[in-house]
Amino acid sequence: MTVKEKTAEQASLVRFEKRQIQEPRVLNEAYDYDNPVPFTRALRVELPGYSMILISGTASVNEAGESIHIGDLEAQSWRTFRNIEALLAAEGADWHDVVRTTCYLRDMSRDYDPFNEVRMAFYKQKELDPFPASTGIEVTLCREDLLVEIEAMAIVPPDRKGK
Repeated sequence: MTVKEKTAEQASLVRFEKRQIQEPRVLNEAYDYDNPVPFTRALRVELPGYSMILISGTASVNEAGESIHIGDLEAQSWRTFRNIEALLAAEGADWHDVVRTTCYLRDMSRDYDPFNEVRMAFYKQKELDPFPASTGIEVTLCREDLLVEIEAMAIVPPDRKGK
């Protein structure tokens, strides 16, 4: 094996440090639910010069994993933003560190405008400027009683830590 091949092989084995983010006072891990789901709520990935916070699709659920605010898109949207906020805070981050969101709505034609009103109010309350990059997608969500789900990505300096 040549030196170039060895270097390429070693580079392909590089792994970045990652660890789970939790905020059980607000919401728990999906694999702790009565019907476990195999994903991590959020991860912090350490990269050279910065840390990336990746938050899985998050919805209007409480710390017991129960859907809340059934049938109320606005209340579900507010709770979803607050759940994400709690996960960010657990890592010393906030919405000013969020660079991207993906917003999943059960019914885009009915729910997009009211969702956007909540999102705008939340972002203005947080004094975000600019807003995160975002994509909106109409989907069938994992539970019939959920109307919105959001995933988020934030970038923070590696020395900024949470609790």
